[in-house]
Amino acid sequence: MRDLTMAYGDFVVMENLTFDIHRADIFIVMGGSGCGKSTLMRILIGLKPPARGKVFYGAVDFWEADPQTRDQIIRGAGVMYQSGALWSSMTLAENISLPLETYTDLTEGQIREVVEWKLALVGLAGFEEFYPAEISGGMQKRAGIARAMALDPEILFFDEPSAGLDPQSARRLDDLILDLNDSLGTTMVVVTHELASIFAIGSNSVFLDTSKRTMTATGNPKQLLAESHDPTLRLFLTRGEKS
Repeated sequence: MRDLTMAYGDFVVMENLTFDIHRADIFIVMGGSGCGKSTLMRILIGLKPPARGKVFYGAVDFWEADPQTRDQIIRGAGVMYQSGALWSSMTLAENISLPLETYTDLTEGQIREVVEWKLALVGLAGFEEFYPAEISGGMQKRAGIARAMALDPEILFFDEPSAGLDPQSARRLDDLILDLNDSLGTTMVVVTHELASIFAIGSNSVFLDTSKRTMTATGNPKQLLAESHDPTLRLFLTRGEKS
């Protein structure tokens, strides 16, 4: 990201955002409520153009590229939305099969094998024929991750993955994210304000300061806490959402 400005009409949410997400990072987008975390993710996955500035995927200027190139880049990404966003009328297998049926030429048998493998990766082996309403909230989140991973993305985006979970389920989800990152080497971009998750999984981050409407820090969250003298950042990293 280079000199990025996020805005809705004349209202500037954040400006002058310049930072790098490296391959295999678990990159945390952090900040208090209303700082623009989810807006930034929408820009990164192609749902909203920035008001100004550049987003590069490698050497490609994403928002200046032609629609076909942007579509090809986004095909290399997976998104787990805050609610899980599973189709309630479909089984877990059918939810995960959908992108495979839409975007690949795999046979029915091959798709079934991929579905079983993806569910096994997130600890849901044997739950293929369950509907979302039949499993817990934490299991729904894991199923959402399995679907986001269906097309073997290079980058996984998570929007508040621990939202609505009890502490134990949130810890299990953090452990799953770490395991997947370690075993698959997938780059992960995680929008969150949950302190436990930030310190448990984050290898890199950016802090969006609501009061200044810009980023004030980037780097490993633990290192930022140890070294930063910014009172707003330190308050956020020790007391949660306050900023």
